[in-house]
Amino acid sequence: MGVSGCGKTTIAQMLAQQLDIQCFDADAFHSKSNLQKMASGIPLTDDDRMDWLKSLHRKARQCLAQQQSAVFACSALKAIYRQILMQNIENQSILIYLKGDFETILQRMTVRQNHFMPIQLLQSQFDILEPPQHAILIDIKNPPNIIIQTIMEKIKKAAFGIVGMGVMGKSLARNFARNGVKLALFNRFVAGLEEQIAQKAIKNHTELESALAFEDVKAFVSALERPRKILLMIKAGSDIEAFMQQIVPFLDADDILIDGGNTHFKDTKRRILDLKTRKIHWIGTGVSGGEYGALNGASIMPSGDVEVFKQIEPFLNIIAAKDKNGQPCCAYIGAEGSGHFVKMIHNGIEYAEMQLIAETYAYLRYVLNYQPDAISSIFSTWAQGDLRSYLLEITVSILLKKEDDTYLIDQILDKAGNKGTGNWATITSSELGMPATMITAALFARYISTIKRDIAPIYHQNKDTNGAILSLTELKSAYTLARLVNHQQGFWLIQAASDTYQWALDLPTIARIWTNGCIIRSQLMENLVPILSENIDLFGNQSICQQIKLLKPALKAFCMASMQHDLAIPCHVAALDYLNALNPAHPTAQVIQAQRDYFGAHTYQKTKDVSGKFYHTKWEDFT
Repeated sequence: MGVSGCGKTTIAQMLAQQLDIQCFDADAFHSKSNLQKMASGIPLTDDDRMDWLKSLHRKARQCLAQQQSAVFACSALKAIYRQILMQNIENQSILIYLKGDFETILQRMTVRQNHFMPIQLLQSQFDILEPPQHAILIDIKNPPNIIIQTIMEKIKKAAFGIVGMGVMGKSLARNFARNGVKLALFNRFVAGLEEQIAQKAIKNHTELESALAFEDVKAFVSALERPRKILLMIKAGSDIEAFMQQIVPFLDADDILIDGGNTHFKDTKRRILDLKTRKIHWIGTGVSGGEYGALNGASIMPSGDVEVFKQIEPFLNIIAAKDKNGQPCCAYIGAEGSGHFVKMIHNGIEYAEMQLIAETYAYLRYVLNYQPDAISSIFSTWAQGDLRSYLLEITVSILLKKEDDTYLIDQILDKAGNKGTGNWATITSSELGMPATMITAALFARYISTIKRDIAPIYHQNKDTNGAILSLTELKSAYTLARLVNHQQGFWLIQAASDTYQWALDLPTIARIWTNGCIIRSQLMENLVPILSENIDLFGNQSICQQIKLLKPALKAFCMASMQHDLAIPCHVAALDYLNALNPAHPTAQVIQAQRDYFGAHTYQKTKDVSGKFYHTKWEDFT
């Protein structure tokens, strides 16, 4: 493909001869009326081109039905044209874009004889040209024999590699393949445990039929176009370290490794620096959305060298979810391991969001005595408005699921696991001196669930009937406010890291790419995008301040009533405590600072001294 005069027909014929297959010039498929318009210097409209494009598509499908390959020389200047040409045959097609500048092509057309396309129409071709993002790019300044040699090398190579055919890796591979990316897939060989995993994935999923499968690292690397672009979907820690030792010796300068796992952001920074001496690039990339998101569109958070990111941006964009404006939920986060940091905080917010739903469920189930289906109905109603969120929506479905006429939720062991990101977020918040109290409360709630014992001898089993009974409106208000606090703490933590590590993170952009694809996508997240654009401190927004004043009595009532009924609600309590602790009317830290000065001479500042001077008092004579 390419504009008129780029050499499509010549190169197509040479390539077809090299491959010993048929060649078709798309110009031969034009109707007489189209040819007459162009010969008269009248540009074709999209309506003029529709029948032409459909006839080309029919011819391509006819070739495939006869199990024949062919080369088509076609301008295909717009993305919509290419979609029509390649509809349902994307995975069996390779797009080659012959790129040249206006002056070069104009010069060629000037000396070319007997072509129906007048020179004066060349500018109209450039005007409508929409360069493809995923095509073999060929510079027409090279002589034809070099162009053919380059094409022959590239059509045998995969454009993108994926390592790790677990749930996420396999789903991402299918996503890439559906979008026309030729893939090389690698999965390790473990006798009796992991054998021919990549081959089986290709066999089981038709969209992967053009992908290449490998269990040998060297062969996998050799199958990729240079510079190589390889997405690693491997467990963080020792597994990815071991694979790095395997693959790096086979890589060349400018190759790009993309770590899509839940890696600690400091490990990402270290690997970037380690590989820099070899001129190999490492891009730390947070990926959220679970199996569904990986398959249908995820939220993607890449970081590292921005120029390197630009090379992989088109690939990441096509597998990303789209926001309400149709933009990819993928954006460059910042330097070093900032992408993995942001994903870590995403997971921390996720921990608290899940815990808040669980605590609300507990009150509805054990105090108000609603059955799971009734709670599902309540949550479903909430999810229709401003409380819409992926996590609330899946809980609606979870609570309706039955096995053997019994709610499945009642058959699940009361023990919650974690994979480490909540732990890292809690530790990092302490290192940064930021109060991520809700993330911590949610994490510790999971820890407590793993150590529960039968404490019947020391714990009364009778329900406390003296506790307050709250309305559904009060429960909804308490849940709404606690979620606001959770998001405020999460974004403040991101901003603190940005300041500390000089990452210059863009909070509105982070919120935007979290509006779809990721686990914490919600209506609230969409609402926060414009708010964060005005003030990175959510509590500095007037509408949020009004919500806090309006909803806090309900949060307070919920916490008190739950405690009266012996319910553990650590996340709601953390939200309320956080708001109360921010109240300047009830200072307590002054007592602590006085104690520190008493026993350790740590000094203190005074409320009415605007200079910020530090004081020390000799509280007692120790001499």
